[in-house]
Order: sequence, then structure tokens, then C-alpha cells
Amino acid sequence: MKKRITSKDIADLAGVSRTTVSFVLNNVPGMRIPEETRQRVLEAARRLDYQPHAAARSMASGRTHVLGIVVRQSIEQAFADLFLPQVLLGLAHSAEERGYYTLFRAIDPTTPNGVYSNLIRQRHVDGIILSGPRFDDQDLLYTHSAGLPIVLMGQLPNIGIPFVDVDNVGGAAKATQHLISLGHAHIAIVTNAPLEYTASHDRLTGYRQALLGAGLRYDEALVRHADLTPQGGQRAMNELLALPDRPTAVFVASDTVALGALQAIRNEGLHIPQDIAVVGYDDIPLSAYIEPPLTTMRLPAYGLGWEAAEMLVRRIEGEDLSHADVLLDMELVVRESCGAHLTRRTS
Repeated sequence: MKKRITSKDIADLAGVSRTTVSFVLNNVPGMRIPEETRQRVLEAARRLDYQPHAAARSMASGRTHVLGIVVRQSIEQAFADLFLPQVLLGLAHSAEERGYYTLFRAIDPTTPNGVYSNLIRQRHVDGIILSGPRFDDQDLLYTHSAGLPIVLMGQLPNIGIPFVDVDNVGGAAKATQHLISLGHAHIAIVTNAPLEYTASHDRLTGYRQALLGAGLRYDEALVRHADLTPQGGQRAMNELLALPDRPTAVFVASDTVALGALQAIRNEGLHIPQDIAVVGYDDIPLSAYIEPPLTTMRLPAYGLGWEAAEMLVRRIEGEDLSHADVLLDMELVVRESCGAHLTRRTS
């Protein structure tokens, strides 16, 4: 078995002390090490193909070099979310560029307070990216007030936690306006999650604004809330289809949820979009390949993950992020589920 190279081996080759090697390899700030000495240590490490021991590196630098990625939902919901893999890919690539690893945790909303701060204070991670914040998350407020590094994918108004997000109000309004432009006036909504989640609340707000802006009545009977899963979308859509005056169109505020809604419509023997038009939200990779291909709002999943990891590393390394919030662009992708292609043929 090949002998593991240690800092002593590097010190012997470079002709310096092990303390100097530790300071150089861990980039410890405030150490006045001559540049010639620093380069000699780095060259010795390169020649010996030195791979740092993670635990030793953590002890020397005071950091784990791990970013915690947390979703506030059950593990079953997290694995059902088809939007999440591209987000995690962006996070992992961005973290790797900056010398960090990632740790993923799905934490049920019923979990007692303290889980975020414990992840950091027990040195599992250096900071946390929370995807999908909730209005009722007291643990999040405590973690922020304690000054621990945390970044949101999503946002909480008037809290001051740095975030990366999209304009969910504007995006939902655009999706609903598209259905209105196709002649629909009886439009339902299936939210992606309960309204405790800020993204769900904002998407419902955008839907409502679009209706009122077009002079259409907002009807609570046409509103249903899913639970981040296709099964939740199917249950919600079944309820809408059972209404005496069923909707002619539905905005489903998550493509993952929309998969269940589409199945519910097909199970009733109805045709999409002839009997009921559907617009989704997220543009998961599968959306272009289902039948019919799903019209949806395209969110930059990979970019959300990349920007969030970059922001958290900057926060961990001491940068002031009080004015660093990021809103990324999105676009409406028109496919067959909304019926726009049928409208063009008859016009």
C-alpha cells in the first residue's frame, strides 16, 4: 500500500518546519511567510502529490470546507422533486470551484428548532443554503440572528437574509396571462406546496394579479394546494375536475406537481389541451418529453444552485452580503399542453 504523504514529508523536502507547512497549505491569514518559502512548500507538496487529510485540514483552518444544502421538506418529498437535481448539480460544481464539498439534508418542517445552528456549530458544515424557505420557520430566524452563515434559495421579506431567487409573482402572472391570451376566463391554480412556503404564496399572488389585471374574478373554489409531489398534484386536480363547473385551464405551479395533474385529466378521459389547457412552472428536463409536451415557465435551476453556493462561500469568508441579493431571469416556454398551436391553426 502506498504510504500516505504527511506534512512532515513536505517539511523535510522543503527544509521548513511542519508549522510553516500547515500555515501555507491551509492559507492561514496573518502569517508573514516569505513568498520564496511559500512557493518552496507548494512545490514540495506538488512533487509529493500531497492530498490533505480532511479532518486535519478542518482542525488547522477552523473550517470544514463543507456547504450544507437543506430543503425544509420530508425526504420523500425531496426525492420526488424533479427540479432539485439540476439545482444540486449547480451547487456542487460551484462549491468544487471554490474548494468546498456539499452535504445535502432534507429536514421535515415538524423537526424541532436548532437543526440549522447545530449543523454549523457541531462543525458538520461551515454554512447553510436553505432551499424553499417557509414563513413559519422560527429556526431560520434564530440561526440568522445568531450571525451564522446562511443563504436562501427563495426569499423571506424584511428579514435581511441574503438570497438567490426568481420573481415568482411575475413568473406566475406571466403563465396565467398566457392562458388568458388564449381565451380562457375560467382558470384554476394548483400551487406547488402549502402557503407556508414563500414560493407557493408568491405564485398564488401572481396568478391572482393576472386575473384581476384582466378583469376576471378571483374564485377560491378554483384554488388547490399540492404538497410538492405528483401524487399531490393528482389529488388536487381530481378535486378541480369534480367541480360542477370545471375549469377550462389550469396553472400548476410546479412541473413535478403537474405530472400528477396531467394524469388526473387523462384518467377522466379528457384531452389536453382540447378539454383543459395546462401550464406548468420550472421546466424540468422531462417537461419537453411528456405527452403532450408541457408549456411551462423555465427557471434557471443550475444557475440558482451555482449562485447560492458562490454567495455562501463569500459569506463564510467574511464578505458583507447586505446588498448582494440576486434575482435570476426566467422565460415562458410554449409547447402543446396550453393549446397555443391549435389557436394558431384556426386563426
